[in-house]
Amino acid sequence: MAKARTVYRCTDCGAESPKWAGRCESCSAWNTLAEEPVSTVVTSKRTAARAVGGHAGKTVQLGRVTGAETHRWRTGLNEFDFVLGGGIVPGSMVLVGGEPGIGKSTLLLQVAARLEAAGRSTLYVSGEESALQVKLRADRLAEDASSVALLTETSLETILATAAQVSANGKRIDALIVDSIQTVHTELLEGAPGNVGQVRECAARLMRFAKESGTTVFVIGHVTKGGGIAGPKTLEHIVDTVLYFEGDGTLDHRVLRATKNRFGSVDEIGVFRMVPTGLLPVENPSALFVGDRRDVASGSAVCALMEGTRPVLVEVQALAARAGFGTPQRVASGIDSRRLALLLAVLDKRGGFSCAQLDVFCNIVGGMRVQEPAVDLAICAALASSVVDQPLPPHAIFLGEVGLGGEVRPISQVERRLAEAAKLGMTQAFLSDRAVPRRVPGDIEVIGVRTLQDVLQRTVGKGAAKASKHVHDEPVSAT
Repeated sequence: MAKARTVYRCTDCGAESPKWAGRCESCSAWNTLAEEPVSTVVTSKRTAARAVGGHAGKTVQLGRVTGAETHRWRTGLNEFDFVLGGGIVPGSMVLVGGEPGIGKSTLLLQVAARLEAAGRSTLYVSGEESALQVKLRADRLAEDASSVALLTETSLETILATAAQVSANGKRIDALIVDSIQTVHTELLEGAPGNVGQVRECAARLMRFAKESGTTVFVIGHVTKGGGIAGPKTLEHIVDTVLYFEGDGTLDHRVLRATKNRFGSVDEIGVFRMVPTGLLPVENPSALFVGDRRDVASGSAVCALMEGTRPVLVEVQALAARAGFGTPQRVASGIDSRRLALLLAVLDKRGGFSCAQLDVFCNIVGGMRVQEPAVDLAICAALASSVVDQPLPPHAIFLGEVGLGGEVRPISQVERRLAEAAKLGMTQAFLSDRAVPRRVPGDIEVIGVRTLQDVLQRTVGKGAAKASKHVHDEPVSAT
């Protein structure tokens, strides 16, 4: 029996290569080329003729396109609806990714139960767990999932035929949930489930099914060691919305983040609390992240971040301690370690606080991951506070990007950040003097500053002079 023709495809970018190589010529990634069988689809004469000749399509002017915006389906899980942009869009395809055990299956089973309760029929396809395992999870939920249709199958053809058969019987499937896309395979390809070709082909056909039938399709995707969804990057380009579950497995809350959304804002987050009966939405995430903050502890600062359209207060904790070995440690959790190294250099050169002989640890409380530069000022203030062991003002927030020259740069949407801070009882705000708004919400006092040194003089005071005196000396001891 002749061996089927194969190609080598990059698992990162999807580029093809006729032979194996250690490095992908397209994206320059190493050891990402995997062997994949070529599609065994038999092309009919009619299909071949159409591919050669083709037919001209009918065009339409955009001004003559009519139609109203599709009504969204609300599940009642407010945080889930918020991340999607106001609810589920019929006929869309949503990809949900996250670490194992983070709560992806639990969340979508809750969504299925709530859709059934609202009169929307759902089909839950489980390719990893048996019907008994899914029922045991459903029995723990607060929602009643007894009316959800369950199918334990991994064949894509069987899944689509089942959904079409149910629709033909008069009960239209409104939502199809596939858990997970890596376990589904199609008979059109010879590769094993989970390889690059199978994942891409199954996702493309599910997307086509969603657009043709109007059924909303949810698929769960595994996460690789690098933190991305397993399979080629084109998988994320196929779907309409990409949601990532974030959070520490030792904590009871989870963060659902939208990294792509064709029907709403990106970078929106929804916060959930994991309880024995499922995932509960957290209506006030700021209170969750700063609620246990100690006002008398040094090395603690508060910053207001913009997660999409929502302001969220987070606590930045820093600890500078005498190094126990020759080379001091630099440990960052929730922020980029290179950004931390840059801020340490600015704090030394422009602020007069040397951490050259100190171990430095920086953490964003609650397992949040911060990319926004608005947190720079809070990190520097927390580091300086820890170096001199002097607490910062207990009800102050720090907003601003710190430049290499030590200048404090303005940030966007200051009014919304200050309004969120005022709700949680903050009374002071340090930010760039060029970003001071005309109207200050609440009773919060806005202090405009120009440089990092201005902030440190106003907050740690005498400690700043003490640190400056020892900047070329031995590390500052705790006072």
